[in-house]
Amino acid sequence: MSELVSTEIDGRVAIVRFDTGARANALSQQLMQDLTEAALQFHDAPEISTVILTGRADQFSMGADLKDPAGTTAAKSSLRERRILLRRGPRMCEAWENVDALTICAVEGWCVGGGVALATSCDLRVAAENSVFYVPEVERGMNMSWGSIPRFVALVGPARAKRIAGLCEKIDAATALNWGLADHVVPAGTAMHKAREVAAAASRLPPTALKMVKQDVNVAALALAKATAHRDLEAFALLQRSDDFREGIKAFLEGRDPEFTGD
Repeated sequence: MSELVSTEIDGRVAIVRFDTGARANALSQQLMQDLTEAALQFHDAPEISTVILTGRADQFSMGADLKDPAGTTAAKSSLRERRILLRRGPRMCEAWENVDALTICAVEGWCVGGGVALATSCDLRVAAENSVFYVPEVERGMNMSWGSIPRFVALVGPARAKRIAGLCEKIDAATALNWGLADHVVPAGTAMHKAREVAAAASRLPPTALKMVKQDVNVAALALAKATAHRDLEAFALLQRSDDFREGIKAFLEGRDPEFTGD
C-alpha cells in the first residue's frame, strides 16, 4: 500500500501495520493519509469480518509528528487553508470508526495523543502490560480534537474522560482495562497474538450479523458525537494562534517545563 503502511489478508481477517522506521512512530501528514486510505478499503468489503490495526512491535505511536514539515506548513497557513489541512486527523479517525468490519487495535508501548485518538476509533483495544495511554494536548497548549472526546466519554465516562484529556493523566494498561479504555491486557510482546485470537473468534461468527450489531452499538453510543465534536477542529485552529500553544510546543521541543499565561 505504501512505504509506511502494509496490509495483510488472512481469510476473513485483515491486518494493517504502520511503521515509520523511527521508534516514535509519529503520525505525519503522509502517514495519516495512508492510514485513511487503508481504512477506506474495508468500508465495502463483505468478505472481511475483522480488521486488526497495529503500530511498531515496540511502540504504537507517540502521536502527531510535531517536526513534520507538512504539519509545520499547516500551522503557518491562513485560516482558510488550515481548516482544510487540519481535517486529515479527524478524517483518519472517522475512516477507521466507519470500517464495516469489527476493528481491533493492538497496542504495545506508548500510545500518545493522536495515537490514542486512532486507537479509540477502533472497536476494541488489546494492550500489552507495558502500554501507556497518554493525551498531552492540553500540556502543549491545545485542545484534544480529531473527534476524540465523544469516543472517550462513550468508553470511560465523563469524569475519566476529563482526567485523560483535560488533566493529561498517564493511564497504564491495568488502569485502562479497569476503566474500559482497553478490553484485554496481555504480556508485553503478545498484543498481536491476542488480537489475532479475538479476530479468529469473530471470523467464525456470521459476518453480516456481527457488522449490524457493531453499527447499532456505535449509533447508540455516539449518537451525539457530531454535535459535541463539531467545533474541536475550529478550536484547534484558534488555539494555534495563542501564546500558550507556541509556548507548549517550544517547551516540548526544548525539553523544559512550559510557562503558560492563558493568552
